[in-house]
Amino acid sequence: MRFTSEQRLDDGVLERDFTLNEIPGILWTPASVSAPVPLVLVGHPGGLGKMYPRLVSRARDSVAEGFAAATIELPGSGDRPRSAAAEEARAGLRRALRAGETVGDEIVDRLVLPLVERAVPEWQAALDALLTLPEIGGPVGFSGGVIAVGVRLAVVEPRISAALLFAGSFVPRATFEEARRVTIPLQVLLQWDDEGNDRQAALDLFDAFGSREKTLHANLGGHTGVPWFEGEDGARFFARHLK
Repeated sequence: MRFTSEQRLDDGVLERDFTLNEIPGILWTPASVSAPVPLVLVGHPGGLGKMYPRLVSRARDSVAEGFAAATIELPGSGDRPRSAAAEEARAGLRRALRAGETVGDEIVDRLVLPLVERAVPEWQAALDALLTLPEIGGPVGFSGGVIAVGVRLAVVEPRISAALLFAGSFVPRATFEEARRVTIPLQVLLQWDDEGNDRQAALDLFDAFGSREKTLHANLGGHTGVPWFEGEDGARFFARHLK
């Protein structure tokens, strides 16, 4: 991990850009810490530049609770090299949506499963590096999407103690089977009128999770209409499980 820039935000947050094996990322920490703090990994659908306002808002909520927050760029997003297979699958997805057709499992699998296979080891490598920093000590939470990436991380990464998952992306059939193996505390956020999300698939996935503690927050509105108070609810969720 190599830090490339640093700035202090106006609410006691230290923001540092970094690269890890050429993968861009951002780390937010309290400007001063007296002991190692828990960490929230901030997931997103890709494009650190366009996602930055929402990411920094979520990171500020975490730092206000006394946590660190970190994110990395997804494979094939931002300035990272594109995958021809992923671009072909994305084109098929756009054609189906324009035609008003149901998006088939084959397109979803081609688009999402390779992303999961690449992104999860990168998140684990980032976690390895972040936990070597003296100001970060765990425990660790995961917050956001892509939900299939979050599910896989919850299954294979024992250092993640709780997850707040955003239901706003397509879900491969294989993810439903993986969900049955998830046992950590979960909070799932669903926008009821999300134009790009299969609401029933999101509900079925929530039902499939094997966690004894799981909570569904469903709000009216589209993909970007998440109510402001969900940020506070998410912070309280992590405060219960990471402190």
